[in-house]
Amino acid sequence: MKIGILQCGHAMPEVVERHGEYPDMFARLLDGNGFEFETFKVVDMEFPHGVNDADGWLLTGSRHGAYEELPFIPPLEGFIRAAYAAHVPMVGICFGHQIIAQALGGKVEKYAQGWAIGRNEYDFGDLGHIALNAWHQDQVVALPRDAKVVARNRFCDNAALIYGDRAYTVQAHPEFNNDVIGDFVRLRRGQPGFPDDLMQRAQNELAKPIDDAALAQQIVDFFKKPRETANV
Repeated sequence: MKIGILQCGHAMPEVVERHGEYPDMFARLLDGNGFEFETFKVVDMEFPHGVNDADGWLLTGSRHGAYEELPFIPPLEGFIRAAYAAHVPMVGICFGHQIIAQALGGKVEKYAQGWAIGRNEYDFGDLGHIALNAWHQDQVVALPRDAKVVARNRFCDNAALIYGDRAYTVQAHPEFNNDVIGDFVRLRRGQPGFPDDLMQRAQNELAKPIDDAALAQQIVDFFKKPRETANV
């Protein structure tokens, strides 16, 4: 199964040097499941020819806001709507979670209560509580018509969304293991906008396990589930 990775942002150079770019992190997260990956740097206006160029699409995180007036945002939203109409499955992570919601009629905004950084636990209903690393200030604050909430916590009401068999999106970062999030904390700590108490908490929690493998399995199962097809 071919998964097209729509790269919506670039990691910091120091992170890339140690861990690779965002598509590399996802390839490691989903390794061993028979996927073939191809990356399209949509943040740099590198788009696929069409939604059927892959069997599924994975939209990465980004330092940008979904609501920003940037050249890649309108064509990416158009691509999302076309893939949705064609029943080509999409998985969105952080920015990907937000831009899919926005493209399909939801609303994203900078959250007044600030940042979620580091290890956070989410209630995934029947799956129980899953701990994942987070790094976001923006949130989905109004849902598209077809979206159903499948995970939340006290800070983030819409932490994971399912859109039938067409899209599965998560606000947290299953691709960020503790080494990655530790480097983000180290590189950003002391910079304006990042509360020191929150950064210290994230640092203190680096020794605790996260459930990235459980979330990876959810992504794999979503991509591989039987679904309807539609011609574009």
